[in-house]
Amino acid sequence: MEFTPIGAGLIGCGAIGTVIAEAIDRGKAGDINLIIVYDLIRDRSELLASRLSHKPLIAEGLNDILERKDVHLVIEAASQEAVRQYATKILSSNKDLMIMSAGALVDDNLFAEIIKVARENGRKVYVPSGAIVGLDNIKSASVGQIEEVTLTTRKPPISFRGAPYVEKSKIDLSSLKEPLILFDGPAREAVKLFPQNVNVAATLSLAGIGADRTRVRVIVDPTIKNIIHEIYVRGEFGEIYTKTVNRPFPTNPKTSYIAALSAIATLRKISENIIVGT
Repeated sequence: MEFTPIGAGLIGCGAIGTVIAEAIDRGKAGDINLIIVYDLIRDRSELLASRLSHKPLIAEGLNDILERKDVHLVIEAASQEAVRQYATKILSSNKDLMIMSAGALVDDNLFAEIIKVARENGRKVYVPSGAIVGLDNIKSASVGQIEEVTLTTRKPPISFRGAPYVEKSKIDLSSLKEPLILFDGPAREAVKLFPQNVNVAATLSLAGIGADRTRVRVIVDPTIKNIIHEIYVRGEFGEIYTKTVNRPFPTNPKTSYIAALSAIATLRKISENIIVGT
């Protein structure tokens, strides 16, 4: 029996979307075939397509992707707003969905609707680990009792440019000489105030004890150049402490390069026959 690669569509042709598309193009993402790409800014779609050996189609809108029967998986690499607008439509069109902008999923109503539509249509929703480590163990720990989950995210000032909280608070990032705690509270609030900075908080919440009980500390640190995520988990299993030091994207310092690599690893997992890890 001849094996057919999984046909994929990509929404979002920015930094993360480009890395994912190039990995698929080079055969580094498993048996995935990138058929069509879409971005609100068409120039981005055209630029991405021009860089690939296997030229994907360029969509004029979401319907161009939904109407293709050879697209079985849609990869969202655009924004939380894209998840809100497109997720249920994609799942209703007999396609699986991979979500990079996991922050959108802390909206309980949206999350419930996504689960409902996915179940009704027999589809899968994939949320990669992103820029943090240890989710396998946290998922395992959540089978039992978890008392505490804390995420401390530390990033350089450039990573917070344009963040809603920073702009609303009129914080002069360029004048900072020492670390400043921007936020200390529940993950649900953190992903609203920093929609492009702490999607990892949503992913952590999904793996563990939810967005209201997961504590998030967001720190801007002018003394560092990398993005640092520290996670502490305490429960009946014992304790977990992880620290990840990630390099930011040169073209998008709000996010970590490993977030794109996590998506590529997830694509491999989807297409492989042997699954390693929880």
